[in-house]
Amino acid sequence: MGKAATAIVLSARVRIKAQFYHLDPMAIVWHGNYVRFFEQARCELLDRLHYNYQQMSEGEYLWPVVDMRVKFIKPVRFGQEMDVTASLKEYENRLKIEYLVSDVESGEKLTTGFTIQVAVDGQSGEMSFILPAEFRAKVEAALCALDE
Repeated sequence: MGKAATAIVLSARVRIKAQFYHLDPMAIVWHGNYVRFFEQARCELLDRLHYNYQQMSEGEYLWPVVDMRVKFIKPVRFGQEMDVTASLKEYENRLKIEYLVSDVESGEKLTTGFTIQVAVDGQSGEMSFILPAEFRAKVEAALCALDE
């Protein structure tokens, strides 16, 4: 499962229009808002897996983000529309989701990044080194649906 788990491409996309409240004093989207944009796309991806935050919270594991990277390539300005795509890249030992923010009109790459989440036992606080079977089953079902 090792190589297959890292070669998958299961993704979801959201469209976001930069609003005035997203801007910093230089009239470009403030860097901290990209975390929110990533979160919107991640939630859409988790909904596709039928294992969103509501379902996670009903299980026995917590799913903290333990690492996050963002690379800013070009600024986003007021009124600009962007597509934010979240793609599941790893799910065997950790949940790694990569993000691409692109301009709707030109398709130009604006920002990239990733987050890493781990499963933590809600009772003991111990990190699991293998993601829960329930989560892996949801991913496998979504991948099978892609093949159909």
